[in-house]
Amino acid sequence: MEYKAKVIAGLLTATCVFSIIALILSAVNVKDVFLPPGTKYGLVFDAGSTHTALYVYQWPADKENGTGIVSQVESCTVNGSGISSYADDPAGAGASLKPCLAKAMTIIPAEQQRQTPTYLGATAGMRLLREQNSTKAEQVFAEVTKAIREYPVDFRGAQILTGNEEGSFGWITVNYLLDTLIKFSFAGKWEHPQNTEVLGALDLGGASTQITFQPGVTIEDKNTSVLFRLYGTNYSLYTHSYLCYGQTQALKRLIAALHQQAQRSVRRGLPFGEEGDVVFTITLLPQAFSGFYYTFSFLNLTSQQSLSHVNATVWDFCNKNWSKLVETFPENKEHLHTYCVVGLYILTLLVDGYKFDEHTWSNIHFSQKAGNTDIGWTLGFMLNLTNMIPTEALELVKGQQPSLWAGAISFIVLAIVTGLVAILLQCFWKSK
Repeated sequence: MEYKAKVIAGLLTATCVFSIIALILSAVNVKDVFLPPGTKYGLVFDAGSTHTALYVYQWPADKENGTGIVSQVESCTVNGSGISSYADDPAGAGASLKPCLAKAMTIIPAEQQRQTPTYLGATAGMRLLREQNSTKAEQVFAEVTKAIREYPVDFRGAQILTGNEEGSFGWITVNYLLDTLIKFSFAGKWEHPQNTEVLGALDLGGASTQITFQPGVTIEDKNTSVLFRLYGTNYSLYTHSYLCYGQTQALKRLIAALHQQAQRSVRRGLPFGEEGDVVFTITLLPQAFSGFYYTFSFLNLTSQQSLSHVNATVWDFCNKNWSKLVETFPENKEHLHTYCVVGLYILTLLVDGYKFDEHTWSNIHFSQKAGNTDIGWTLGFMLNLTNMIPTEALELVKGQQPSLWAGAISFIVLAIVTGLVAILLQCFWKSK
């Protein structure tokens, strides 16, 4: 009997010792730590003149100097033409958005969907429709609003972006993706890059074209100036949008002309050279995207070839036999007839309009994406918007080193096991 009592006492003593050790380990070197920031999501529809796309973005809730570190999660191209093409069928415009919205709902966690800010920004196609028939434009917006509100998101409205907004948001996208606004340093933190020149942005859409850059001098015309504060730094930009000088609108004026006459027709119609708009552009390091990229990519001219090479390539394409082109590019038959005229138009726009020459042409980079992110106005729009979305406070918790925590857990387990063994032995011996 005395032996049994000693065994039980020994087990209970071990249980107490293990518990005390676990308590000591759990209290040693405890520090206040912040949990990693949560993730916020945002949705932006780019309702262009020729098509609509939905972009899903995310960013850490804590932000950097007031601006989010935004990344693209997904993109979805809406079937059909741009929403302005539904002027006589506004309900169709709303219905066309639903498949992409449904796809976005599979990406954003259900518990965050109702807090996800969602926007629709329409560009030059809707600007033109509003000028031609404001009633039809309002009906299209009413239907797309109705469709988006069927989904559990924080819809904050559909609006027509001004040309200057479209151009300046595209500038933000380009410079953010190419690390001229903020960069993750070797020190493991986000910093403003030193001695890095910001880039210009050239955008060619279906109904308008935009040029945006930081001129380095005071912009006297307030209609072409915009100010942004991003990651704690102020940027004063020159931006100008030319409505009706996108490639689709240009094609409408030029498609009936012979290719040899097209270049002269464009030159007569360009609006440049009257206001001194582009006197700074020869110093730009611009990124040319959207229509600039798609046409020159087809012509294999996106590798910074010389201006003389580009000019020769475009004219060589224009002089090819049509039946031979169809035979060579059967998969591009739908758009094949546009590449000659648009190629000539781009050359005229950049050379005669923006005054790039053989020396400065090599500065232009024709791009569609940077990394896995599409270049366009939507990311810049979302980045600028994060300035106005409140930062979530980080959650403060008590934490300790993993080794100490693991040791405390181990001794807790030992204390429980020895205590249970003592109880079981006591019960067994009593039953005997």
